[in-house]
Amino acid sequence: MPRESLDDLTIFLAVAEEQSFTRAAARLGTSQSALSHTIRRLEARLGVRLLTRTTRSVATTDAGERLLETLRPALDSIDAQLGALSELRDKPAGTIRITASGHAAHGVIMPALDTFLTDYPDIHVEISADSGFRDIVAERFDAGVRLGEAVARDMIAVRIGPELRMVVIASPAYVEKHGAPQTPQDLARHNCINLRMRSAGSLYAWELERDGRQVNVRVEGQLTFNDTDLITSAVVSGHGIGFVMQDSVEEELASGQLVTLMDEWCPTFPGYYLYYPSRRQPSAAFSLFVDALRYRPRPT
Repeated sequence: MPRESLDDLTIFLAVAEEQSFTRAAARLGTSQSALSHTIRRLEARLGVRLLTRTTRSVATTDAGERLLETLRPALDSIDAQLGALSELRDKPAGTIRITASGHAAHGVIMPALDTFLTDYPDIHVEISADSGFRDIVAERFDAGVRLGEAVARDMIAVRIGPELRMVVIASPAYVEKHGAPQTPQDLARHNCINLRMRSAGSLYAWELERDGRQVNVRVEGQLTFNDTDLITSAVVSGHGIGFVMQDSVEEELASGQLVTLMDEWCPTFPGYYLYYPSRRQPSAAFSLFVDALRYRPRPT
């Protein structure tokens, strides 16, 4: 196959996956006009229309979808083979792309990078912090990080963090003035701070559980944020009750700025797992990265 043809197919794949000439151009580091010219040339050579263009979006035609289904595994195989070649180097090398929530990125991945980047200077790591679910195959991520209970069964999952716990928090001043809720129903009488999910745009329902009984509570209050750090700051200032990850407020709890409420309704749950497709052939760099993240419980 001529090199030009392979380049054209790579460009088509980027435009089809991004569903946008603008985003594909940014991803490939080129201009929209160059991509548009390449796609027209590819379509003319193949004699079929591959993409349907509108003023707002780009979609694949039936022919384009068939080509896309063929290209993805083929280029994934090429990427895997190129990654395998790096194993012949004196030092492992390559780029690892990961999608993870902000909480997982800060709490699990970043601490592991301190030693990993020093030990393997030829390995590059790209982290996309996103609270929503991403299609790691379609978007060509090497792996994703999500809570264990949310990982699809057809993925290889590696535990990379301890169990987690959400807690209901308030400032001592708020509790002294308004009292402490004892049950999920009591929350309706309190000024609760809502979290708006960045990916879905909806308000998060507080997930509470006691003795196997699960309750999702839609709370109300004066404040709504899409950032849990802002929720914590507002709770510390006495503006209401919040619901956040316990590990994100350990300092405030230890200093007495915050107290936990309804502890019996806040059990632990499975922590973070790194997941990737079972058919993926791991490169040396990726295997080392997985091992660096792997959770190792401390001896009791």
